[in-house]
Amino acid sequence: MDNAHKFILKFLDKDLHLDGRKLLDYRQPIKVETGISKTAEGSARVQIGNTIVMAGVKMEVGTPYPDTPDEGGLVINAEFYPLSSDKFEAGPPRIDSIELARIVDRGIREAKSIDVKKLCIKEGEKNWTVTVDVVSINADGNLIDAAGLAALAALKDARFPAYEDGKLDYKEKTNKKLPLVREPLPVTVFKIGNKLMVDPTPKEEEIAEARLTVTTTEDGKLCSLQKGGNEALSLEDLEQMFEIGIKKGAELRKYLK
Repeated sequence: MDNAHKFILKFLDKDLHLDGRKLLDYRQPIKVETGISKTAEGSARVQIGNTIVMAGVKMEVGTPYPDTPDEGGLVINAEFYPLSSDKFEAGPPRIDSIELARIVDRGIREAKSIDVKKLCIKEGEKNWTVTVDVVSINADGNLIDAAGLAALAALKDARFPAYEDGKLDYKEKTNKKLPLVREPLPVTVFKIGNKLMVDPTPKEEEIAEARLTVTTTEDGKLCSLQKGGNEALSLEDLEQMFEIGIKKGAELRKYLK
């Protein structure tokens, strides 16, 4: 155990983050801005402390899959820009960026957030595919929660482009919103020793033994879980993490418009 690890543990013994926050407090400020891109169908910029991510929504007309001829499609991508951290490099997607995209994707899918049948234009022939791209602008810890908040805000902001007689006009946005039925939001709870926390600093993230991303809908119902880290979680850990995820999810939701 190095000195940095020992230093963090001293703060944890006092139930504090390295920056002096209580373990279950998010960093401030928390900001959600929408409509930041003129070319995307929906967009959002989210800041939690010094962590900043952006999300953009694009809609394309395509052909539905044979096994879901009356449904539209959903794709979630995530990219960690080198400008956002000295730990990120240009090149193929990182494992952690792929995992982040899957966590956000799973929450939206398992919640059945979008009524995909309303994305069908003509059964078996044409449908809408919704793509959400999430990018890191400044990576200062807890990218998962920031990305989930940004993706949901961008989806809520999205408007369909004009589509008539088989022609798609991205320059003209309609007033038609995406058919969002539920609004899933992830909260990631980290474990270090016997302490549970949310919104860790990068140094705290590095030594975390386990984490659990708890995604809930606006009525507080669980819709997906994703375990990370090498250490096992006890039943008691899970129960506490569920409670924290539900409570903090309701707090984060207040920042959505």
